[in-house]
Amino acid sequence: MRRWTATDAAGSLRAPTSHDDKYTRGVVGIRTGSPSFKGAAVLGVEAAWRAGVGMVRYVGPAGAEVLARRPETVLSEGRVNAWVIGSGTDPAHRDDAETALLREILAGTVPVVVDAGALDLVDHPAAPVVITPHAGEFGRLRSRLGMPPVDPDADLAERDDAALETAEALGAAVLLKGARTVSAAPGGFIAVVADATPWLATAGTGDVLAGAIGALAAGAQDLTSAAQWGPVAATGAWLHGRAANVAAGRHGLAGGPITALDVADALPAAVGEVIAAAPA
Repeated sequence: MRRWTATDAAGSLRAPTSHDDKYTRGVVGIRTGSPSFKGAAVLGVEAAWRAGVGMVRYVGPAGAEVLARRPETVLSEGRVNAWVIGSGTDPAHRDDAETALLREILAGTVPVVVDAGALDLVDHPAAPVVITPHAGEFGRLRSRLGMPPVDPDADLAERDDAALETAEALGAAVLLKGARTVSAAPGGFIAVVADATPWLATAGTGDVLAGAIGALAAGAQDLTSAAQWGPVAATGAWLHGRAANVAAGRHGLAGGPITALDVADALPAAVGEVIAAAPA
């Protein structure tokens, strides 16, 4: 088990140079949100911008809300280097047309971050995929796969083993969220991120995490297999946790309450720390 650090995270981040433009810095496509949960789309888009991507394309029902918050977002479809799907959606309310579009994304070659309401569609996808379940979603996923549940009181080693086992069974990387987040990928990669403030346990922060990871994947532009997702997902979780610490720390040494947008707002500071930690 490897504990992920800022130095480790530096391997998945690249500071822009004078030779870059918005396309070389990466374009992330975000297909999230629903009429009942438009805020999830706003949070994911905000996080993607704040994590340093070159362009965000948003495709979904919250276009007006997204533009009100982030007017630089592009609403037209086009080429992307990574996708984020599922945040703020419910498969029980997903129509056949949307299911077909999501399956098409998963059958492609572009890396995909799969969150929340799209987790039910992942089963040996052709695209390089990372899934981002919390404990409840992870349990339901394992049940769908015919795998035994993980007891909430299971020891850490058992939880880690289950994450890696699930990654191998799905053919997709797994970022199992929690106070101790585990990144596991087919082929044996496994790392843990466990330094975030407990104030991070609040609504919408998972949407922020998905957007941040999508930005990293788009910037990498070289994710061709699920096995390569492990370090990128771990870095996204580290940035997310560090941003939460920065946001909470603005309220004093003991920290204080934060919102999901506070976490997104602090992502540039976390990214800056990682860039500074990169070997010369």
